[in-house]
Amino acid sequence: MTRSKTEVRHPIFARTYARIGAAAEEKGAAEHRRELLAGLSGRIIEVGAGTGLNFPHYPESVQEVVAVEPEPLLRKLATDAAAGAAIAVQVIDGVADALPVEDGSFDAGVASLVLCSVPDQADALGELFRVIRSGGELRFYEHVRADTPGFARFQHGIDIVWPLFGGGCHASRDTLGAIERAGFVVESSRGFRFVPCAVAKPVSPHVLGTARRPNTSS
Repeated sequence: MTRSKTEVRHPIFARTYARIGAAAEEKGAAEHRRELLAGLSGRIIEVGAGTGLNFPHYPESVQEVVAVEPEPLLRKLATDAAAGAAIAVQVIDGVADALPVEDGSFDAGVASLVLCSVPDQADALGELFRVIRSGGELRFYEHVRADTPGFARFQHGIDIVWPLFGGGCHASRDTLGAIERAGFVVESSRGFRFVPCAVAKPVSPHVLGTARRPNTSS
C-alpha cells in the first residue's frame, strides 16, 4: 500500500538520542527491551525504530522485522544495526500515522519509546491496529503521564517546551488509555520509574506490556 510521507528531520535531537539511548541500555533499558520482545514470533512491524536498539533482542522465532523510521540519521544507524542482527530486519522510511504496508500483514507490532513523539497518538495507533492481523499483538514500552497528580501537572506544564528540544516528545501523554481507545485489549502491563540520566527525570514514569487486536475471524 502506497501512502504519503511527511519528512521528519531532527538532526540535533537524533545525535543526542543516539548517545543517550546507548547509555540507557547499560542502566536497564536493555533488560526492558528483552522483556518487551520475549516470545514474539512471525512477522513484526516496529514503529519508530530509532537507532535499532531493539534488534539484538528479538528472539529467533521472529521471521522478519519491518522497522519504520522517518528520521534520516536514525534510519541510517538503524540500517547499520540491522546488518548485524541475528534475524532478518528491513529498515524502511515511513511515518507512524501512514504506514506503507498492507492491512493485517503482521503478526505483531512493537512501539518502543515512540508514542510520546508521534503527532497524533490516535492516528498512529489506528495504523498499528490496521496492519496487525486479527488476534495479533501490540507490544509497548513507553514513558507516560505520571499517576500522581503533582507530577502529572508538572509534566503537563513542561510540555509547553519539552517537544521543542525532544524531537516532538511529550511528557504527559496517557499512552495506555490511547492504546485501549484504539481498540486494543491490554492483556498485561506494568508501570515503573526509570531514570537513566538526570535529564530524563520528567519522563521517568514508564509502562511496559502487551495488548491484542481482538480476534474477529469467524
